[in-house]
Amino acid sequence: MEQTTADLIRSQLRRLRVAAGHTQEEFGKLVHYSASMVSAVETGTRPYDRQLLARADEVLTSGGLLASLLRIAEREGQPSWFLPWLDAERQARQLRVFQPTLVPALLQTEGYARAVIRCDDLLSDEEVEQRVAARLDRQTILDQPDPPQLIAVVDEAIVHRREERLRTPMAHQIEHLIACAERPNVSVHVVPLSVGLHVGLYGSFSLARGVDGGWVASQETQLTASPTDNEANLATLLARWETVRNEALSRQQSIALLNEMVKSWP
Repeated sequence: MEQTTADLIRSQLRRLRVAAGHTQEEFGKLVHYSASMVSAVETGTRPYDRQLLARADEVLTSGGLLASLLRIAEREGQPSWFLPWLDAERQARQLRVFQPTLVPALLQTEGYARAVIRCDDLLSDEEVEQRVAARLDRQTILDQPDPPQLIAVVDEAIVHRREERLRTPMAHQIEHLIACAERPNVSVHVVPLSVGLHVGLYGSFSLARGVDGGWVASQETQLTASPTDNEANLATLLARWETVRNEALSRQQSIALLNEMVKSWP
């Protein structure tokens, strides 16, 4: 598999630590992390975060190497604050995603992704295309030989956005959702409009379960998103996941509803 920027960041972190003569335990004390967390970050079973990398640059006197790698990754099409979650996503064995307003990024078509990203009028055409390419690249985890299990819950409202410029991308997107939902490692569940108000309307969130069985969560906002494995936050989001999943239709009912939506688009 081609080495990603996240792989490079982890390998450089380990190289710098070893070159400095620190064990994982010694290094952990210096950066205020446990030895087990340092090990998990280096092996990719836990995502790194900006605070760890900034502190590591200081402790290992690396001249800002790790921070520079983050900036390189940002220029490649992803904001640096999003990289830790991408790392968790790429290492995950199970993914659970709830989206009340947009099709989840891992299930977006190129046309829909471009339409969504173009909503940010602060982005240049080049930046839009970089982000579209980066989003499509994320989706390759679903095509690898041993892909993660993805369960996505979406609100029915996302398929009712019918402005003229979105007509063709949205029709193709719904067809793509149906195709994705029929894959063995992907489940798509729709919360019907008839449910009314529910706790998921507070906002989208994602959960990733790594090879070690631990969960990492992320809530994306307009400005930032960062993973957390804080027990209290995880407990809250796992409980909310169960709520929205229980409100949603079954897999086959969801596919049937999406098929009706396709027929309704002229």
